[in-house]
Amino acid sequence: MKYQIVIAGIGGQGAVFLVKVLSIASALAGQKCLGTENHGMSQRGGSVSCYVKIGDFYAPAIDEGQADLLIALEGNEALRNIQYLSKDKGVIVVNAPKSFPTVDFETHSIDAFKKAKAKAFPIDALNVYMLGVTLALDSRFPFTCKEIEEAITAMNAKVAEKNIAVLHLGINDAKAKR
Repeated sequence: MKYQIVIAGIGGQGAVFLVKVLSIASALAGQKCLGTENHGMSQRGGSVSCYVKIGDFYAPAIDEGQADLLIALEGNEALRNIQYLSKDKGVIVVNAPKSFPTVDFETHSIDAFKKAKAKAFPIDALNVYMLGVTLALDSRFPFTCKEIEEAITAMNAKVAEKNIAVLHLGINDAKAKR
């Protein structure tokens, strides 16, 4: 299997956390994984792009037109990183309101900010919520829910229960949206 993911967001949104979770999930699934922790101004609230490559790869960077999936934790970051998606199979999962522009890719948008503001989940779990949305909507996503749950637990067992609840909220909200 070969699968490439771009995770894009703003510094402080947890893109690096997602890279680590997906790296652990890769190990649990017996897959090779390369990941970058970040590119950009992560500590200053600026743009952050992280890459995860699952399978037989030898360099962590993703070339333009090669990514299978773009998980965007903020709408503008989806547009800023869209060039990395494969024209044939690229999927976008984006935290954006219904007004997100139409693009030439399979796009799934959900307004996670609105859910967090309504206290459905803590804002610091937005990244995990979007991972749940991805699990529900990307049919080619390379991990099972169980593998993601185990990876979240391995990352930090103290907050795993909370994060897994948010993960399932994202899954359920995405399924209800279909």
